[in-house]
Amino acid sequence: MPVVIGDSPLTRHDVVQVARFDARVELSATALARIDDARRVIDGLAADPHPHYGISTGFGALANTAIAPADRTRLQQSLIRSHAASSGEAVEREVVRGLMLLRLQTLATGRTGIRRATAELYAGMLNAGISPIVGEYGSLGCSGDLAPLSHVALAAMGEGIVQVDRAGAEPGTSEVVTMDAATALAEAGLTPVVLAEKEGLALVNGTDGMLAMLCLALADLDKLLDTADLTAAMSVEGLLGTDAPFAPELMALRPHPGQVASAANIAALLADSPIVASHKGPQDTRVQDAYSLRCAPQVHGTARDTAAHAARVAEIELSSAIDNPVVLADGRVVSNGNFHGAPIAAVLDFLAIAIADVASMSERRSDRFLDPARSFGLPPFLAHDPGVDSGLMIAQYTQAGIVSELKRLAAPASVDSIPSSAMQEDHVSMGWGAARKLRRAVDGLGRVLAIELMTAARGIELRDAPPGPRTGRVIAGLRALVPGIGPDRFLARDIEASLAFTVGGAALIEAGLLDTVEAWAARRDRTHTAETTTSSAQTEGDR
Repeated sequence: MPVVIGDSPLTRHDVVQVARFDARVELSATALARIDDARRVIDGLAADPHPHYGISTGFGALANTAIAPADRTRLQQSLIRSHAASSGEAVEREVVRGLMLLRLQTLATGRTGIRRATAELYAGMLNAGISPIVGEYGSLGCSGDLAPLSHVALAAMGEGIVQVDRAGAEPGTSEVVTMDAATALAEAGLTPVVLAEKEGLALVNGTDGMLAMLCLALADLDKLLDTADLTAAMSVEGLLGTDAPFAPELMALRPHPGQVASAANIAALLADSPIVASHKGPQDTRVQDAYSLRCAPQVHGTARDTAAHAARVAEIELSSAIDNPVVLADGRVVSNGNFHGAPIAAVLDFLAIAIADVASMSERRSDRFLDPARSFGLPPFLAHDPGVDSGLMIAQYTQAGIVSELKRLAAPASVDSIPSSAMQEDHVSMGWGAARKLRRAVDGLGRVLAIELMTAARGIELRDAPPGPRTGRVIAGLRALVPGIGPDRFLARDIEASLAFTVGGAALIEAGLLDTVEAWAARRDRTHTAETTTSSAQTEGDR
């Protein structure tokens, strides 16, 4: 089903479907009517002899410069050409599609003064698989993601370079082709836009890039945080830990929602485990497990609650109209500061901190398996023939290297600010930079967890008793891709196979946790709908 834009705010699920899975988009009749109404306001102001920012004046520090009617199209074009100044490696296609979708949603609010044809062109580019190439560097996250959005607007003008997703030679395949924007638009039957008053500003003054990356990161973390519970449970099992600390009555003493959910996952995964049962009772002389085992719900739960907070911020942003100036319901066109990326930048940084903590704890659990002084009877490095074989020694090195980088990525970007635009933009959010490092952090967390899962599976298989039914199914699924203990072999290949099994969701399916993820997502969507309805009612009351 296509994603309809304009009747209600987009959900995070909508963003992922369009950005990552190429769902088609449609502008609703209501959205088109709002766009037409707002455009009539802009056309009236364009004819006014008094200057109006972005309509008959320059931009930023040049806001006091009046622009004659004959020069206004060139003004808008010059804005886009000069602001399309990103540099570095091209950002991912899903990020570009996400920011295009979110800019289109703001256009559909009727608060930007865009023309109908311009909005329809953006929808046509998304549906044709046309993704402008955007460099990694260029956005300061204030006045929006100016440079990234300008590359998209440049492509809509028929200029610049784009990537087009085409059907491949084999059925069900596709290929990405790089070409100039004019050719791509012509092949798709789309006409480049000639920008009118206010349109250049409307296309670039948004926080859409950082918001798109936040939505995509939250979608990944929905599964990765359940995966962290899974790998922690397997480590508790393989290291002969106890399930006692995860009891619901203990969680009720400190009832943070994420901690409660994480502990419930771990307890369910360990239920009916012969390994856990094998060392219960007087024969177990240990008083308590190490923190990396016993405190997993507290750390994982903190990350869950952080993600829940970030999701609330994302949902507010998804129901917002970010532009400057904006066309208000009473016809006024007013400058504002809503383009500042601080609300998004802060939670992007917060998520990077939480990810580093979860990954750090995962690496510590893996390391315990490899040390015979702490593994309770397992061979050094889980090697087949210790001394001749190194086992998983260097897999832990890989984890440690990633965790070290995650700690660096946890340093917040949002506390930095480099003034720009002749001190007109004297405080910026750096939200785009926060989003870029979060994407790398999410990738690193998946790799750390994949190595822990692979390590814990080998440790469990070396025990005398069998694993629990749910962790046993996970190990069986892994073994279809990665062989068990044996002489040393090409380990990087095993890690990549475990990564695909882990982050792709197969491990969660085997563990019976994927339904939990989907249930949480459904609850979030219902909460989002309820909050949006309440917010809309309050707005109408205010009017």
